[in-house]
Amino acid sequence: MVMHVGATQREIEETVRQLEEWGHKVSVSKGERQVVIGIIGDKTDLLGRPLRALPGVSKVLEVSAPYKRASREFHPEDTVIEVDGVKIGGGHRVIIAGPCSVDNLENVVFLAKVAKTYGAQMLRGGAYKPRTSPYSFQGHGEEGLKMLAEAKRETGLPIVTELMSIPDIDVVYKYADVIQIGARNMQNFPLLKEVGKLDKPVILKNGIASTVKEHLMAAEYIMSEGNEKVILCLRGTRTYEPMVRNTLDVTLIPIMQKLTHLPIIVDPSHAAGKREFVSPLAYAGMAAGADGLIIEIHNCPKKALSDGDQALLPRDFGYLMERLKGLTNWNQKEWYRFDGEKESSCFQPVESNL
Repeated sequence: MVMHVGATQREIEETVRQLEEWGHKVSVSKGERQVVIGIIGDKTDLLGRPLRALPGVSKVLEVSAPYKRASREFHPEDTVIEVDGVKIGGGHRVIIAGPCSVDNLENVVFLAKVAKTYGAQMLRGGAYKPRTSPYSFQGHGEEGLKMLAEAKRETGLPIVTELMSIPDIDVVYKYADVIQIGARNMQNFPLLKEVGKLDKPVILKNGIASTVKEHLMAAEYIMSEGNEKVILCLRGTRTYEPMVRNTLDVTLIPIMQKLTHLPIIVDPSHAAGKREFVSPLAYAGMAAGADGLIIEIHNCPKKALSDGDQALLPRDFGYLMERLKGLTNWNQKEWYRFDGEKESSCFQPVESNL
């Protein structure tokens, strides 16, 4: 439901109350000039209802996308998520940096200070690690989370860490400021629904070979349970190309920003798999309009407990952050959103005397 420009708060509240009385969940999105009221539920229940006659209603549109809450049709304005004063989305860009796996307290605190020194606003670090081999390092568990908490006390950086299973929700919730759902769990629907019941932001990575629609539908699982603080993360997909760990398609950034109001960040580390390719992919992602980056850094990659090959050295991270400064004031939305001109308004050939 699109409300009239200048619809009063009383009109909005009366319309919402009536919709809820009819048994529908309602989501109110307030833009700069207009308010959009999203209606969740079986649309057959609305047949014959005087929707246009409700107070302040301008028009009623059906959301065609199957991902209702995540759709820009449902929520035209960009969602801005705030974490301890750090804003993500709607023109606010964020850099998240830290080790792939928490190794020891001294190193985690050191890397947190490196991240903050060069301009990162959040600290990433894995305490529970999903590994291809069951014999590889699986993370320090709660001890690793405690190390991250100490690093936060030292630097003030909010913690981003991965949640792998439902039994770990309580302990991860206790320490994390942002919960990350990894590629292998993108379609772990029971886990997504449980995370949807939490009141903390969630970074949802795309699956190993998922489509855009599947990624957005996974976000819908979280949002359908009430948690609308979802950040989408592109970490590349598995393709036939063996030269990189995953293929990162930066074309998906503007495509997804057209489809959804949720913030979109890029993980160049898991896409590249090799540190020499991380910075170019990071720069490309930000140039294409991403709302941020999540990057792995380590002071001694050969001794890292996981994914050392793709971790940037502190000096390389600093160089990347310096290069990214040239992009921070660029409003990427100005160039990929078209003005809706019809074909009839195309330029006509210039008449010539020849």
